[in-house]
Amino acid sequence: MDRLTQKFLSILKIPSSSEAIISSNNQDNYSANKAISVGIILASLGITYLLPIFGLKNTVTIVSGSELKEVLEEIEKKFEEENPNINLDLKFQGSQDIINNYTEEKNDFQPTILLPANSELITELETQLKAQGETDIFYDTPKAIAKTMLVAIAWEERGKVLFPDNKFNWQRLETALQTKNWDKLGGKKEWGSFDFITTDPTRSNSGQLTLNLWAKSQLNQNNLTLNDVNNPKISTLFQLIKNSVYQPPRSTDILLQEFIARGKNDADVATVYESIALHRWLQAKENQKQGYQIYYPNPTIETTIMGAIVKKNISKSEAKAGKKFIDFLTENEQQIIFAKYGFRPMINLDLKSLPNTPWNQNIMGVEINPSIKINSSPNPEIMNEIQKIWYRS
Repeated sequence: MDRLTQKFLSILKIPSSSEAIISSNNQDNYSANKAISVGIILASLGITYLLPIFGLKNTVTIVSGSELKEVLEEIEKKFEEENPNINLDLKFQGSQDIINNYTEEKNDFQPTILLPANSELITELETQLKAQGETDIFYDTPKAIAKTMLVAIAWEERGKVLFPDNKFNWQRLETALQTKNWDKLGGKKEWGSFDFITTDPTRSNSGQLTLNLWAKSQLNQNNLTLNDVNNPKISTLFQLIKNSVYQPPRSTDILLQEFIARGKNDADVATVYESIALHRWLQAKENQKQGYQIYYPNPTIETTIMGAIVKKNISKSEAKAGKKFIDFLTENEQQIIFAKYGFRPMINLDLKSLPNTPWNQNIMGVEINPSIKINSSPNPEIMNEIQKIWYRS
């Protein structure tokens, strides 16, 4: 018997089955059995429908990538106003951390919904749990919530030096890491050292995607095999990146906030999600008196954020409340809120015409329909191999 059922029965003064056995020896045997029958009938109607009557709430714990923090906090208020008997508890982690912490049971809370930045991480989770012997992983098929893609950003003046043709180039970035100083790259001596930032690929999906695209460029290939990832050229490249990036952040939003706070003398170029780059551009403009330019690698990788309701230790009533929230996220009004925070919605919207969104702020480099090749995310096997090579580098 779950905790909600116990509480419900206690409110009705209906004994549990063990209490009923004891009471059968008493003169009130008939009344007790009748009460049990009433309880069974009410339970058959569904505890979920009766909770509002007795003022009980379902708590839905959502673990999301940090890039969704602000958009989910806005939507949370709206959802709870419309659904007063559901309480949302938001937790934020790096997307790879979401998967690792769940499969290794490292959380000190019980997640209901997982919202990592990339649908491939949901596939990875399912594969890992099935390998551990679990067969029933999710309550429903995971649902697509919003999209974004990997981009690079650079402070305007420095981007013009590093990418003189206004196009992102992995080889130019590698040369900058090798050269280390701006004056040798054609920049000003007072700019000092060249500083690149990406997230920790063992904890964050954007760092994994960065290494994947960089490795493809290094080998001049459209797709990577396990043998490709183990090519000595890739180990050398990863070692260069690892030695150049000081304390890579655990999540993309933390990275971008650090990039903006540190400014152009301590952070020059970074790889992030398009959504968070658009959302925080105005903050950069205000804090550093200049904005950064957005660059689209060609090809780049588009990611789809998926919402998955996990089944382990989650009651049906809690799962039902979770489904209500996921369905809420995909409604038109909430999809417009996602667009306000720089995401690409799952529904067909004219992004340029949406008021109060970064899509109509003339942000340097932003393209609603970039003229580049957009790939889907690499499979979990390749991503895991990339993490292994990074560990060894």
